[in-house]
Amino acid sequence: LCVMFCPAKDKSNPKHKAIDMAPQRPLREKERDNYAFFLDLPEPDRSRIRVMDVKGSQFATPLFEYSGACAGCGETPYLKLLTQLFGDRTLIANATGCSSIYGGNLPTTPYTVNRDGRGPAWSNSLFEDNAEFGLGMRLALDSRGAHARQLLAEVGPAVPGGLAREILEADQSTDAGIAAQRERVARLRMQLAPLKTPAARTLAQLCDDLVKKTVWIVGGDGWAYDIGFGGLDHVLSLPYDVNVLVLDTEVYSNTGGQQSKATPLGAAAKFAVGGKETGKKDLGLMAMSYGHVYVARIAFGAKDHQTVKAIQEAEAYPGPSLIIAYSHCIAHGYDMAFGCEQQKLAVESGVWPLYRFDPRRIASGEAPLVLDSGPPKKPVEAYRNNESRFRMLEAADPARYKDLAARAGREAERRLLLYQHLANWKLGAAPAAAEAPAPPPDPAPAGGAK
Repeated sequence: LCVMFCPAKDKSNPKHKAIDMAPQRPLREKERDNYAFFLDLPEPDRSRIRVMDVKGSQFATPLFEYSGACAGCGETPYLKLLTQLFGDRTLIANATGCSSIYGGNLPTTPYTVNRDGRGPAWSNSLFEDNAEFGLGMRLALDSRGAHARQLLAEVGPAVPGGLAREILEADQSTDAGIAAQRERVARLRMQLAPLKTPAARTLAQLCDDLVKKTVWIVGGDGWAYDIGFGGLDHVLSLPYDVNVLVLDTEVYSNTGGQQSKATPLGAAAKFAVGGKETGKKDLGLMAMSYGHVYVARIAFGAKDHQTVKAIQEAEAYPGPSLIIAYSHCIAHGYDMAFGCEQQKLAVESGVWPLYRFDPRRIASGEAPLVLDSGPPKKPVEAYRNNESRFRMLEAADPARYKDLAARAGREAERRLLLYQHLANWKLGAAPAAAEAPAPPPDPAPAGGAK
């Protein structure tokens, strides 16, 4: 994907890019030295990266690398980006599936640490309870954070220089703010060391919980649309600040290619060898119906700027958020080197409209849904004809293939018209507080009343 997508070309020889495919054996010794030099370069200071856009985010160190996923996998670029945007303050609850195989192929793991020894906290849970598992992480963080703040208020008079107040009032909305908070927490830990009270000793253990963390619940469409949907729906119905990333391959990729409710109309898969009879479940529209959930549909190969923007907005949103990410897969039946091009075709044909649904826009009288992709430029067939999951039925049953293809085109048109209608819908301006999700009460400290 990197070689195919790389925009940096030699003007005198356009076939030569900044990164090329070449036999590795003759280059091995030279590139080993080059790579050692690369690893010794200082890591960029995240707090000094001025803009975390597509270009700026790539200066941040990825904490997800060497995954061992299928060559050209459409899932892993989203996880790499996630660790670049939010770094070592990320907690990931991962549903069983492809992302748990390449994410935790012990004794190795692609999740790594930075020069400070910090990295994402990752753990795998079952298909059926991963959303609840991630919610548990959020509740634990909230409880520990509330307890730490309570203890800091109690110990505060013994901490000189107004440090306690600075920590409690700190703005942690940026990387620079988080870096400053970590420096304050380090100073607090030093000042707590000589104090022998129970409160001070407990606070010393909870200091790191005064630094903002971000929780991401990650899994595939088999988890989000099917087996884990009940739990996912329950978590999205609540007001807690969790972020859900659905790596949508539109099929049960890890277990051999069975159809899921994300499988599109007309696609062949196990348990749907004659082409799926019904349309793709609209998980995003269902989440929008709650009114307090941030929802986005993204495809990095089609519009990388929108991908970065949506993930950043989801993380900043003070409530539940859902990101549905187009993830091309070997189960689709084409050369994965062309995955980015196929993503672009999915968007340009109207099969995969890009959008962001932000409930905060209602407060200013704007429609909460913004369509980030324009009207279709290509026919649906231009997208479908490249993939054997659609074409394999053509030889076996031409009449059925033709019928399903026509129905799929109408289905894509219907969904796009619905999104366009929602994008033009506006509610009268209302106070912002009325539209924001109600923040949950601080959990009682450990040992407190339930």
